Amino acid sequence: MIAKGEQFVFGQNLEDVAEFVGLQGTGHKPLPPEVLIQKWVMVLRAAQRFMRQLPNEAILERVIPNRDRSIRYMCHHVFRIGEAFLESVEGQTEYAVQLANIPPAEGTYMTGASIAEYGEGIIARLQHWWDHLEDKTCQQKIKTFFGMQPIYMLYERSTWHSAQHARQLTAVLERLGIEPEQRLTAEDLAGLPLPERLWE
Repeated sequence: MIAKGEQFVFGQNLEDVAEFVGLQGTGHKPLPPEVLIQKWVMVLRAAQRFMRQLPNEAILERVIPNRDRSIRYMCHHVFRIGEAFLESVEGQTEYAVQLANIPPAEGTYMTGASIAEYGEGIIARLQHWWDHLEDKTCQQKIKTFFGMQPIYMLYERSTWHSAQHARQLTAVLERLGIEPEQRLTAEDLAGLPLPERLWE
């Protein structure tokens, strides 16, 4: 949240933040919605590849030493981001701050392969949503915890959010001494407003 006196704006929509602080936009040029779905599916497919490379015995290790988040939780989160998006755009569920952070049930998804399989269902649902979406401008408004927003805002945010964690998974594999299979390239990620640093 960014505040000036008694006025404030949530930091989730960077265009709103730019306007609030007196800038003429962020300079970011959003990708067309039909390109964004291709990017998102590509990112999720990459995440599946990386997860299938994870040794089962490493799944409960921390992603990074100074944060209490397991590899298992982050892998599940990659696809839970998509599931939360679908719950909001299909089921009229308000996009709440913790919706994408619902963890897997205790004792479930205990291997990278099983989490990748969970992701298969999410990818299929996302593709079905896009294929059957009547208004592909994605300017329809949905309810979020930071107000009514165009679907596109949450759509783009969910895509780059998944991509950031896919990038982090390559670092996890490298730490485990495993070469990530078919890494995401700069061209693959072009147009997504990703953080510069890996662990932001």
